[in-house]
Amino acid sequence: MAQLLGAAGLLILISLVETTSLELPRALLQCGKKVVLLDNLSRAGTRDNLEWLRGAGSLEFVEGSTLNASLLREIILQHRPEVTYHLAGQVAMTTSLRDPWGDFQSNVVGTLNLLECLRLYLPETAVLYSSSNKVYGNLVAVPLVEGALRYEAPGFPSGLDETLPLDFRTPYGCSKGAADQYIFEYARTYGLRAAVFRHSTIYGVRQHSTFDQGWVGWFCLQALAQKKDPSVEPFTISGNGKQVRDLLHVEDAVHAYLLAAEKMNKISGQAFNIGGGMANSSSLLELFSELERLLEISLRFTRLDWRHEDQNFFVADITKIHAATSWHPVLAKRDGVSRTLQWLKEKVS
Repeated sequence: MAQLLGAAGLLILISLVETTSLELPRALLQCGKKVVLLDNLSRAGTRDNLEWLRGAGSLEFVEGSTLNASLLREIILQHRPEVTYHLAGQVAMTTSLRDPWGDFQSNVVGTLNLLECLRLYLPETAVLYSSSNKVYGNLVAVPLVEGALRYEAPGFPSGLDETLPLDFRTPYGCSKGAADQYIFEYARTYGLRAAVFRHSTIYGVRQHSTFDQGWVGWFCLQALAQKKDPSVEPFTISGNGKQVRDLLHVEDAVHAYLLAAEKMNKISGQAFNIGGGMANSSSLLELFSELERLLEISLRFTRLDWRHEDQNFFVADITKIHAATSWHPVLAKRDGVSRTLQWLKEKVS
């Protein structure tokens, strides 16, 4: 565990259904830190997760939204956080297609409200922002080779790095990308210590996965349903199942945030691709094979059209973040998937 700066409070703007947003505050609380959480409790499961966190240490919870600038100002002036972990916002591309205005408000206006409050009232606070690989668009310019179970990118043996051109696609890509760029501009123009993590797939326990978000957990749930009742309807996938992402277990993601907070003077004003790397990459079909092995079943599914502007391949090249912080993933995908499946099995039994 990283040694954390000072003894002041840490402000975490979160969605309490996301696994990182639960494990990061828990890790900080277990280190004896004072943590202030802000969430609007709008999604299913958030209240239960909040109660789970309350027993971990010195937690102060504020129910509210980053759209409430006066509330942000009040929290910042009262608690004067040394680090702000900005994990709040709208997280699903499909939701952004249904409600682009709400997506914009949550991801762009909420981020700008936070940055303005920090600029005006506590500019010494460090900010780590959770962005997305979606800021790189559909990556159709990356040459791919289609194999039996997955797409490969032979020209990128270590994955895709931060020199990829930005190419905002879908309202979600636009909102995350705009917030991403605002973070940089406040570092450049106003001197805030701020950095961006562009995430691939994060998974693990206590994630409330849905068809729209948290695909590893979602397909674990579908596999468990078929194990319990072989007569249930086949689940659906978008595309051919050969699309590839790198899997980063939440424990490794949390460690990346903690290490980065220690290196803010070095990494400020920069973006980092964060993921499990090539060794932990998986296609949907490869995940299904692993679930079949673990559960001793044969999965049944049907194919839908591709999701709008989906990426056939994204694996993060984590060379840059490793050089800056010495961070690297520890938990292998096979162990992480097994842990996630076991937790879900106990949860749904």
